[in-house]
Order: sequence, then structure tokens, then C-alpha cells
Amino acid sequence: MGGDQKHIHEMSNSTQTHVTMEDEELPLTTVPGTGDAENNDTCNQVVISSTEQDTVSCCKEKHYRKLAICSIICGISCIGIKALIYSVKAETSRDPAVMEKFSQRAKKFSIISLVTWFSILAIIPLLMALISYLLTLQD
Repeated sequence: MGGDQKHIHEMSNSTQTHVTMEDEELPLTTVPGTGDAENNDTCNQVVISSTEQDTVSCCKEKHYRKLAICSIICGISCIGIKALIYSVKAETSRDPAVMEKFSQRAKKFSIISLVTWFSILAIIPLLMALISYLLTLQD
């Protein structure tokens, strides 16, 4: 091994790289945006396009399948299952008018499931308080 050996050590949370040459340590500061412009442009394009695809797949869902699944888990499950059935029918439909009709039904049943469940959760403590108040009036 010769005298011109280079060892590069990167620190995990630091922006400095140390190069060791013949018992000398030189700190090298890395600056974002420096380096090969060709690689940086390609990397930025990939990140942007993958972010756009994630955004499109998350927010532009036509069949409301994720909403239907959430309504099964976090809502009244029998209504949520009906929403999931309509969502699957909308996805497998070839006719755009029928697909739109099933999608709207899936959305409607999902929202009904979630709102009904949260209403029940809110009404139970109110009913308990009302019953307690009525029992104290009876005595």
C-alpha cells in the first residue's frame, strides 16, 4: 500500500467529509447543489415525478376504495362493506356513467358510515349524563 492512500470518513449527522492523506486530515465541506449538475438534475426530476405520482394516487382516487376501507375499520362496518362493494363495482365497470354512479354511492355510504359511528360515540356520554340527571331528580 503506497503513501498516496486516501481514506474517506463520513460523519452521519455532519456535512463535512474528512480526507486522510499521509497522516494529514483535511476537512472538506460539502455544499448542497455542488457536484455534477447532470446527476443532480436527474435526481431532482425523479424525486419530483415520484412525489407527483404519490399525490395523484392519494388525492385523485376515483373509486373511493380507501375511504370505504376506512369506513369499515373506523365506522359502522356493515355500511362500510356496502361502500366497498360499490367501490369495486365502480372499478370494474366499463361504462363511465355507471362507474360515476357507483363511485358516488361508495362515497355516500362511506361518509354515512363514518358520520353515524362518530354520532353514536358523541351521543353515548350525553345520554349517560341525561340518565344520571333524571335519576337524581327522581330521588
